[in-house]
Amino acid sequence: MLSENKDFPINWLRSEFPSLDVEDAGRKRVYLDNPAGTQVPASVADAIRNTILFENANLGGSFPTSEAAGHVIEEGHRAMADFFGCSPEEVVIGPNMTSLTFNFSRMIARHWKEGDEIVVSQMDHEGNVSPWLQLADDKGLVVRKVSFDTDSWQIEPEALQSVLTDRTSLVAITASSNLTGSINRLAELIPLIRGAGALVYVDAVQFAPHGFVDVGVLDCDFLVCSSYKFFGPHLGILYARKSVMESLDPYKCRCSSNALPERFETGTPQIELVAGLTACVRHFAKLGEAVGEKGDRRARIAAAFESSIRHEMHAVATLIDGLQTIRGLIIHGITDSTRFSHRVPTVSFTLSDMAPVDLVRCLNEEGIFCWAGHNYAWEVVHQLGIDPAKGVVRIGIANYNTAEEIDRTLESVERNIAMLRQER
Repeated sequence: MLSENKDFPINWLRSEFPSLDVEDAGRKRVYLDNPAGTQVPASVADAIRNTILFENANLGGSFPTSEAAGHVIEEGHRAMADFFGCSPEEVVIGPNMTSLTFNFSRMIARHWKEGDEIVVSQMDHEGNVSPWLQLADDKGLVVRKVSFDTDSWQIEPEALQSVLTDRTSLVAITASSNLTGSINRLAELIPLIRGAGALVYVDAVQFAPHGFVDVGVLDCDFLVCSSYKFFGPHLGILYARKSVMESLDPYKCRCSSNALPERFETGTPQIELVAGLTACVRHFAKLGEAVGEKGDRRARIAAAFESSIRHEMHAVATLIDGLQTIRGLIIHGITDSTRFSHRVPTVSFTLSDMAPVDLVRCLNEEGIFCWAGHNYAWEVVHQLGIDPAKGVVRIGIANYNTAEEIDRTLESVERNIAMLRQER
């Protein structure tokens, strides 16, 4: 069992989230649906409320509310630049990761030719697969798929190398699976892609809530994530390398700005949500301060993740240890605690004798929120031979979850499995 992070300020952290105190029938809710979307600190909600009430105007005016709205947009880009480790002009904010990927896939491939090749992985969420498959249909591109290894639960360098050719234009790859929780060793994979002369498009939606993002170290061309997965509002955020951004011909209105990143942010932005995005990054920095970091915002964000990872890994170790004692339960992902640095605290499993939805319905009725289904990991379930109509039970831990909540969940899982089996 991994050691508990006793210095983690769990009580202070939970006090930041009003929803964690909500009770149903005298029982507090347990939010383990986090891979689909986390709860939100009061500070994020307050920022959204205050902006839409008191700074509600379109951009570009010389009056106070418009100037304030412009400041909100600038601050949002600066905040995410600190989160990614890049320049504010390399940050594009949009409605969600999938929409950004559909949009950017068309811009990236605008001048590609029939027969050019793209690589997608069988480890990815559909948001980083379908846009590229549909692009290939539109332009007559060749699609190559790379599978993940079911021993390591990662994409192995040899498998990736085998699908790269001198016509590979782009590789779309995930940082972490939203079903198995496995983290790819991007430091080994990206140099192979760059060696083939291809662009690298990283889906970090499931990684960003649980790992410190450094786009400079990764050396990727694009990286995209969703702030509602890490305590923020419903927005997608994309990093794009400046030199690559400058080479793209954007789809935009003729009279709109050609500056970076504005030319990639079509229409009026969701100004109030961008205020919430900045508050979300401030929340990470505040956690970093709470664990003792006094440096700049990026340093405080890094400290927040370092402490959170230790807390989350103890929780996921407890969860996995408990689940593995249950007869007929199969965890799809890394279960060896010595390899937990290669996973996020998202755990998916199936049972040999019952549909995931039956167990999840029982858990939900007891105030334990989690999901059943394929969770848009369409390629993953097909590679694993899992019926997508049934999918998996998915339990996803966030840093605000407690040891007591994991114990309560394990007790409920065991008891309800036994009950459902007895009913059969």
